[in-house]
Amino acid sequence: MALYTCGHIIPDSDSVCSAISLAYLLNKIGRPATPARQGELNPETKFILDKFGFEAPVLKTSFAGDELFITDYSDIAQAPQELDKTTVVGIVDHHKLGDITTSAPLECWIRPVGCTNTIVKEMYDYHKVEIPANIAAIMMCAILSDTVIFKSPTCTALDIQVVKELAKIANVEDYGALGMEMFKVKSEVEGTPVRDLVMRDYKNFDMHGKKVGVGQLEVVDGSVFDKIKDELMADIKKVKEEQNLHTVALLLTDIMKEGSEVLVTSDDTSIFEKAFNCKLEDGKVWLDGCLSRKKQIIPFLEPAFA
Repeated sequence: MALYTCGHIIPDSDSVCSAISLAYLLNKIGRPATPARQGELNPETKFILDKFGFEAPVLKTSFAGDELFITDYSDIAQAPQELDKTTVVGIVDHHKLGDITTSAPLECWIRPVGCTNTIVKEMYDYHKVEIPANIAAIMMCAILSDTVIFKSPTCTALDIQVVKELAKIANVEDYGALGMEMFKVKSEVEGTPVRDLVMRDYKNFDMHGKKVGVGQLEVVDGSVFDKIKDELMADIKKVKEEQNLHTVALLLTDIMKEGSEVLVTSDDTSIFEKAFNCKLEDGKVWLDGCLSRKKQIIPFLEPAFA
């Protein structure tokens, strides 16, 4: 029975980098582990791994018969196939507690911080394991990505402290500049198929029996969406139909303006409007200060379905 570390469906930088950093730690404490991913890498994650000399983790959509240490989620909607045939040995995550259950006790590291890799750093400290420079670098990049270079309301003092510590280990003098370089890669949307953009950072949720999809695109300059906004709206409507969802929302996040335009398609748009005390115009609304799906969208949208 092999042990794997793996993040959620449609992997982002945190889920991939935490799988790598956690697997290294587990190997160092005598638990041979292999990092994995459930889907293709997005451009930002490719940039991070290429920059610091990592291969993409192995692609796996089922861990039946194996052990799995989950990273960056605890919702069953984000889990691999045949989870009931998989032995989940641990979870490390920074989201709300999800609905995954196990038949045996497991190790859990769940903290209200901005990034899973912040927690993995605490695990390294707990086990007194030295972090190699290249591992420190990708952990740091994941935190910068998830916290939107410390702009996100999910960012904590611990995230900032950990980035500074990891930057020293990785010999990165200007982590802010590196963060902006990452977000410029993330901002390149021209020539990318619309469906790839919609699904780049997309998650499904069960909200009181209603299936809801929420995606997010974070860019340095929101004007890059001006020419394709209608196409994005048309495609989230297709996603809603194809997956038989009640609602799909897509956040077009401008990290410099510090807000998001949200595109919404729904069986009942009044639920979204009630959740955010707003009025949709042609299925769109600007939410000033909204940078985080985890902290500023899901906690308000889910209760509105009750």
